[in-house]
Amino acid sequence: MIRTLQRKFLWISMLAVSVLILLLLGAINAANIALVGGQIEQTLEILTRSEGDAGKLTGAPAFLPPHEPAWSAPPNAYDTFMASNFFVVRFDEEGAAVRADVSRTSQVSREQALQWAQEAYDQGLSSGRRGDFRFRLAPSAQGEGSFAVFLDTSWERRSFVRVLLLSCGVGLACWGLMLLLVSLMSKRAIRPIAQNMERQRRFVTNAGHEIKTPLAIIQANVEAMELYNGENKWSRNIREQTVRLAGLMQNLLALARMDEGAAQPHPTELRLDELVERTLEGYAEAMEQRGLRLQAQLEPGLRVRADRAQLEQLLSLLLDNAVKHADQGGQILVELSKGEGGALLRLENSCAKLPDAEPEKLFERFYRGDDARNQKDGGYGIGLSIARALAQANGGRLDAEYGQNSRIIFKLRL
Repeated sequence: MIRTLQRKFLWISMLAVSVLILLLLGAINAANIALVGGQIEQTLEILTRSEGDAGKLTGAPAFLPPHEPAWSAPPNAYDTFMASNFFVVRFDEEGAAVRADVSRTSQVSREQALQWAQEAYDQGLSSGRRGDFRFRLAPSAQGEGSFAVFLDTSWERRSFVRVLLLSCGVGLACWGLMLLLVSLMSKRAIRPIAQNMERQRRFVTNAGHEIKTPLAIIQANVEAMELYNGENKWSRNIREQTVRLAGLMQNLLALARMDEGAAQPHPTELRLDELVERTLEGYAEAMEQRGLRLQAQLEPGLRVRADRAQLEQLLSLLLDNAVKHADQGGQILVELSKGEGGALLRLENSCAKLPDAEPEKLFERFYRGDDARNQKDGGYGIGLSIARALAQANGGRLDAEYGQNSRIIFKLRL
């Protein structure tokens, strides 16, 4: 139980850390993309207003968009122009690409530059992308046709990849460091809870052993009184409640031993279908007395590795619960088949009315769907808790769900 609690604490803590790191990495990379995109737009604006001619850069700040804040503007438009890798294509008044200046780039030939520009013009595009180049089309300031500026943005991709790899590396390093730190601190964090649980388990164990002796004495005295005075309703009630209390203490001690890890399973390979069939035979008389119809579908030859004694107890608890809570003259369905990664046992029983609580609440200790009926049938409200603990101890899983026509379904996966 303590290890399970520690693992849950570690898992929840690392989930929170992972979400936080992912949000930070996403924010950093989104900011980087926005910043680089803004720089590209500013450079394209400079190149468009100057028409790709460095001689037109007099009064460079005027070439910047008037709405740009001062802190985001390039420090020097001329330096930005000279550091850019671009080419310019000019069109005549009929829209034909006639001239291409590729002196500012070595990645594109004149013929390819004319082809890209003509395709963009024919498609009616004013801006877009061709490969690693971003382009803009604009009319010439001299009124002689128009032109297109293509800016190499391969550095944009390199910047994005560089920041992404660097941020992911730092994020993974921080995640690993936090995993180590949380692992070291998890024991200290859950220590108060662990100590409280340990005190509760010791109390149950000690109280159970202390109560055993008075119960045995009371039962012996009742039997002696009946030998001398005969049985009556008072002695019969005392004996029944003594037996009931003794059974309750045995179940509580069994739960305490499983919580402490003292009831370690000794798994062996066994035929699950044969074990289920023998358990069903043991409850045949009880089903007959209540008029219950049994329908069993067991896949033969299904083998599992589990502790035989604990698995027998688990099956008995499930069948005992089904017999007690099935409606008079109802039906019990038992299906055994090969599931994903192991065996699947499905036990279904009809009932007069489904519990008001969620199916998961059935496994809570001392939960009673019907107090009066549990008292009459001798239930303690912890049988399903023991069954789930036994399933988990043997590497399995026990779940419950509600079916149609007032049916309770238990699924045991081993």
